[in-house]
Amino acid sequence: MSLADSPAAPEVPVRGRPRSEAVERAIVEGVMKLLEEGVPLAELSIERIARTAGVGKATIYRRWSGKEALFVDVIRTAEPPDPLLPGTSMRDDLVALLEQLRRRGLMTRSSALLHNVYAQMKSSPKIWAAYHGTVVEPRRRLQVEILRRGQADGELRADVDVELLSDLFVGPMLLRTVMRPDADLPEGLSEQIVDALLEGLLPVSSPSA
Repeated sequence: MSLADSPAAPEVPVRGRPRSEAVERAIVEGVMKLLEEGVPLAELSIERIARTAGVGKATIYRRWSGKEALFVDVIRTAEPPDPLLPGTSMRDDLVALLEQLRRRGLMTRSSALLHNVYAQMKSSPKIWAAYHGTVVEPRRRLQVEILRRGQADGELRADVDVELLSDLFVGPMLLRTVMRPDADLPEGLSEQIVDALLEGLLPVSSPSA
């Protein structure tokens, strides 16, 4: 059998990075377009998203396991990016995390789309669970790790419950961004919250002999 008559090798799909990013961006923008047109999350199907983005359903399923995972990426695209932690101290890292939450609150208030999506997402258990598992919980684990590192480095009292303390840091910002939409979110609020809490949580210096 000649080389020309040899069976062709199975085609291996090549996912070039620029092309992949362009396709994924088109899909995410397609979802955003439908949401901006007022289509509820519950009525968005993979078929409709594929038509809007100009791709096949298989293209979407190759990148996301389903609607829930896709919606989480759409929301993350609309949110501020995760902060780069300065790593200079526990205090500075905590401020960076809270600042991201403050900016997200400002964006949600200024974006009717984001506001509506968050409201709908909470009534869709699968979507909320996917968002919580891939966005909320990793951020919370990171904050707890920062607090534990602060204890190990002597920046925080060793007897403090870091799981509870993590909620205490985030609580005031969540209250202002979620439960009090009329409350101010001024610059410097993140520093104010962190410093107010840390003032009573620093290690107590032992009296000199």
